[in-house]
Amino acid sequence: MYTPPLFQIDDRDTLHAFMRQHSFATIVSSDNNVPQATHMPVLLNPTQGAHGTLLSHMARANPQWRHFTGEEVLVIFTGPHSYISPAWYVTEPAVPTWNYTAVHAYGIPRIVTQHDRFAQMLHDLVEFYETGRPNRWHGTLPAEFRDGLMKGIVGIEIEITRLEGKFKLSQNRPQDAPGVIAMLQDSTNQTDRETAKMMQERL
Repeated sequence: MYTPPLFQIDDRDTLHAFMRQHSFATIVSSDNNVPQATHMPVLLNPTQGAHGTLLSHMARANPQWRHFTGEEVLVIFTGPHSYISPAWYVTEPAVPTWNYTAVHAYGIPRIVTQHDRFAQMLHDLVEFYETGRPNRWHGTLPAEFRDGLMKGIVGIEIEITRLEGKFKLSQNRPQDAPGVIAMLQDSTNQTDRETAKMMQERL
């Protein structure tokens, strides 16, 4: 990911927090130079490996997992992003741009074949998304029913080998950033308001 130093994020805790908050990610791989991508919830285990380990699964009918034969894959996490109008700037001349946040995680995927370990991965994923909900699903299924469903999916574990973070949030235009934040905060678009919040936190 092309990242000018001003927008680069290296802090591991910041990257991990972002990945957990924006955990619906895109797993990108290649099969004979043909790109493959699957959009999946991806759970981060921050304590396994130097940079953490990603846990996910995909449909057994999805051919992508069959291409996981030792080559590195890319997992893309995206956060708030917004169009930025030069009409919001105090400096001229200026052109439109886009503020955005993203983390790229790289690693070599492994297929999880051990049944109990796979079942625990699925349990942990459910717990991550259900915890804190007022009317949460209890997550309990009859073992035979659960095991039947598990036969239709494939567990994936990706130990992260490197992480890249980019938060492009008007750091290069400090004199214009307050006006951008104000306009995004005034937007009826929730994503714009989330971008404004991240700008405030970073600037």
